Amino acid sequence: MVSLTETSAGFECVVCAVEDHVATITLNRPDRRNALNYRAYDELEQAFRLATADPEVRCVIVTGTDPAFCSGDDVGEIMAGPKPVSRAPLPVTYQATPAALAVLECDKPVIAAVNGAAVGWGMELALFADIRIASDKAKFGELFVKRGLVCDVGGFYRLPAIVGPAKAAELLFTGDIFDAAEARRIGLVTEVVAHEDLMTRARAMASRIAANPPLAVRHLKAGLTRYAYGDPREIGAWAIEKIRLLMQTEDHKEGVASFLEKRPPVFRGR
Repeated sequence: MVSLTETSAGFECVVCAVEDHVATITLNRPDRRNALNYRAYDELEQAFRLATADPEVRCVIVTGTDPAFCSGDDVGEIMAGPKPVSRAPLPVTYQATPAALAVLECDKPVIAAVNGAAVGWGMELALFADIRIASDKAKFGELFVKRGLVCDVGGFYRLPAIVGPAKAAELLFTGDIFDAAEARRIGLVTEVVAHEDLMTRARAMASRIAANPPLAVRHLKAGLTRYAYGDPREIGAWAIEKIRLLMQTEDHKEGVASFLEKRPPVFRGR
């Protein structure tokens, strides 16, 4: 029998626990504001695949160790650092981000307990969840345009369905950061609670869901996903193709350099 807690015991960047049929998957790089490096992406993918396969799990909470939910890619490693030797160069066939698909393909309800900054891929991760609850300290932002890139599958696949195409366009085109109150106003999160109450509230909701017949809940999720969002694989593959191409541009390199050097960027359209 697959066990999320036993199999994930060797993880370094993600902490997993299961209690009363509720799995909690916590990004645990607080010194980097839970930014995702290659190992964190891999462990997040594995954690969600394990949660999907674990018969004891009926609902999943994803969160981060304070002070952040997830601050997106670890710019110094993912965008500016050397690429892992084991990873191939640009593939001929593009595929959606494996960690994104692992979350989206989890057949159990996923609740994002957003305890702080959820920006860049961190906002994407929140979008992949079925339900989002925010701490009053939460911040959101689709920052990809600031790095000369496009968003991952979440911004194209989920965001327009949640907040509407026009609002999604505003958030994607500007890259603006906004607070939990604004997230609640536009329907991105279902509720905002005091920071110290966030996990209590998320666990209470998860427990209510886990108490229901698990097969019925899974079919409800499948129906919602099918009719509200559709298949993420095609748009995900398209997004990854554009990300890989844009990563070769001067504007992307300038976006990364200006971030690391803490100065305003100068984009030249090439």
